[in-house]
Amino acid sequence: MNDIICRTWLPYLDADIPVDLITPADVAVFELELGCDRLGGAIPELRPDPAMGESYHIFTENGKPVISGGRTGILYGAYAYMESLAAGEAIPAGVQQPFYKLRMLDCWDNADGSVERGYSGRSLWFEGGGFQWDPRRIRQLGRILASAGINVLCVNNVNVHPEAEGLIEDAGLPGLAAFAEALRPFGVRLMVSVSFAQPMRHGIPTADPLDAAAQKWWADRADAVWKAVPDLAGFLVKADSEHNPGPFTYGRSHAEGANMLARAIAPHGGVLIWRAFVYNCMQDWRDTVTDRPMAAFNTYAPLDGRFDDNVILQVKHGPFDFQVREPVSPTLLAMPHTKLALELQLAQEYTGQQVDLYAMNPMWRALGEDLPPEQVMAVAAVSNLGRDDNFTGHPFAAVNLYGYGQYAWNPRVDPAAVLRRWARLTYALPRGQEDALVGMLLDSRTVYEKYTAPLGLCWMVNPGGHYGPSPWGYEFSLWGTYNRADRNAVGIDRTAGGTGYVLQYPEALRRKYESPDTCPDKLLLFFHRVRYDHVMADGRTLIQRIYDDHFEGVEAAEAMAAALAGLDLPEPDRSEAARRMEAQLKNAREWRDVVNTFFHRLSGAADEKGRRIYD
Repeated sequence: MNDIICRTWLPYLDADIPVDLITPADVAVFELELGCDRLGGAIPELRPDPAMGESYHIFTENGKPVISGGRTGILYGAYAYMESLAAGEAIPAGVQQPFYKLRMLDCWDNADGSVERGYSGRSLWFEGGGFQWDPRRIRQLGRILASAGINVLCVNNVNVHPEAEGLIEDAGLPGLAAFAEALRPFGVRLMVSVSFAQPMRHGIPTADPLDAAAQKWWADRADAVWKAVPDLAGFLVKADSEHNPGPFTYGRSHAEGANMLARAIAPHGGVLIWRAFVYNCMQDWRDTVTDRPMAAFNTYAPLDGRFDDNVILQVKHGPFDFQVREPVSPTLLAMPHTKLALELQLAQEYTGQQVDLYAMNPMWRALGEDLPPEQVMAVAAVSNLGRDDNFTGHPFAAVNLYGYGQYAWNPRVDPAAVLRRWARLTYALPRGQEDALVGMLLDSRTVYEKYTAPLGLCWMVNPGGHYGPSPWGYEFSLWGTYNRADRNAVGIDRTAGGTGYVLQYPEALRRKYESPDTCPDKLLLFFHRVRYDHVMADGRTLIQRIYDDHFEGVEAAEAMAAALAGLDLPEPDRSEAARRMEAQLKNAREWRDVVNTFFHRLSGAADEKGRRIYD
């Protein structure tokens, strides 16, 4: 392992953190003494103010810097002070407080050490069926999370395997408690994913949420768990989806299922995160009436106002599953009397798998055009962390972890400013090279989208692994993931005259999406079935737009590769980024050729510019 085990946005804080630091204030003192010495800045006076909670205030008094803040806020203030020094930016003015109180990472780590949809190596804290971790790396992890402002870590996969069920049982609680203790000095609380049917492993004949024995089992279990980890944030549940058990088994609603668990943990101050990811994953492709994106709204919108106060319904940002381009989930706009959490995905499952470059802050900012930040009260993201030396696989993938923290603290933050600050803090490049790196990051989403799935089409990936093109890979599957391409047209009619999905939106968005004339081009094929000869607003036909995007996407990826070669990055980042860029170029060309050939064979239309499309 390298001496610097993580070159992120705080490379000047690469020293190990002593194990005897037990509070966030202790860590703040250590970090400031180390960081200010290296940066040549004055060490601020710390003034703890418990009433400030996670907030902080940096100001000058008698010519000396002062940081006041609550228990964790004072640590956030220390990192903000050092970031400002390192980036050459002004100290944040006034009292700073997070927009969202719960800023969580959902980790899909399994107790055997594997990570579902993990692209950065094995788990940082699991191996061999339980907790196994390197204290040095976990304290570095705590530093990373705190410096990004992340305050909750859900340690295990939402698809809870039997080994992971043991985390909340008596034999597993000492390990959970020890891990919680390791991250506590950084203001990071743990959460655990639990299986809805877990009582049935202990002689209870049913997991029916209205059954008294099942209710008692969860209440007793909660007592034991919070005795071991008094500051546990709560439980996370995925139910009735992708073969996970849930209340539907017993004819109960998801409100009844969630409230049963919420009442078990309420006496301990626990929060119940209920994941709103439900759909029929056994759909017949011949069924043209069922429309998978409608499932979450149909399940949850009728339940608005029926969840207990300590339940938070966690909803994916789009109605499908983290695709390259989706509209905002209508469920997020339909439940004003329910606490909602917005779910994002840092792990690049459908966006390049931390091989292809894809910076996410511009996507999140665009999401805010249709989803006011006030619409939700919490934010969660599927983690992109792993055991690789740099924690995120691609060295540039760290920008998404950092950017997520910035977004969770302030969802109206300028994406360009976030990407520039990360680049400046991480690499300290000459201004021209810094501009080139920031430009690559800002363009990366558009570039990836152009050479992959066109204009809102989804699921054109290789089944299982989800990397690389397969336009019909999911077309006849059970997952409800169809594009219905034929020789004349492509896309799903989701208007009022089609599946009716568009009717789930408030009136303004419904009007925006209902007509091909007002629907944004990049979502055209998500909402509409369109002929290949359809003339778009810019005068091109649909088929020509598909061809042009894919050729332009590869050209843009090649330009990014050239820009990357001109950056004076330190090793090993330079070699690793170059290796992954080579793989990205191969992937981009494969996407271009497969998708263009697919539509050429169906439509029979030639490329007006005479570029090569394979027969």
